[in-house]
Amino acid sequence: MVIREMEPKDDKKIEAIIKRSLEKYHLDHDGTAYTDPQLARLSSYYHARPMDKYWVMELDGEVIGGVGIGVYNEKESICELQKLYLAFEAQGRGLSRELMKTALNYASIHFKQCYLETRHELETANRLYEKYGFQLLNKPLEGSEHTAMDRWYIKNL
Repeated sequence: MVIREMEPKDDKKIEAIIKRSLEKYHLDHDGTAYTDPQLARLSSYYHARPMDKYWVMELDGEVIGGVGIGVYNEKESICELQKLYLAFEAQGRGLSRELMKTALNYASIHFKQCYLETRHELETANRLYEKYGFQLLNKPLEGSEHTAMDRWYIKNL
């Protein structure tokens, strides 16, 4: 297993993994990452933003997932855990924990808090977030763009 920063050659694969995952839960609509304008070109989007990072995970030379950290509120030193997805065939093997560690290690160096938005249907993901110390919020932080989300978490770093 290799975790590395995303490159342009990874764009189509990560887009497909994200879209398939959202389709499985009927979240392939406005207000989710499915319609993010940068989804087809995540590598250039993240590379253009100095504090943002997106990592992909490879297994046997194949990209099987990824995770990002993006600035959410620079003034308050809050980042956002973004687009943590694994291909279906890679799920259930603890690999998302490795992506989470990579993202949170980076975040803890540069930010005071990490925020994320998700859905209640994504039970496995929600358990992972809680295991890593994310606390459930009653409402989204100001500036939220994913209006279809119904779970919001924050973690002190």
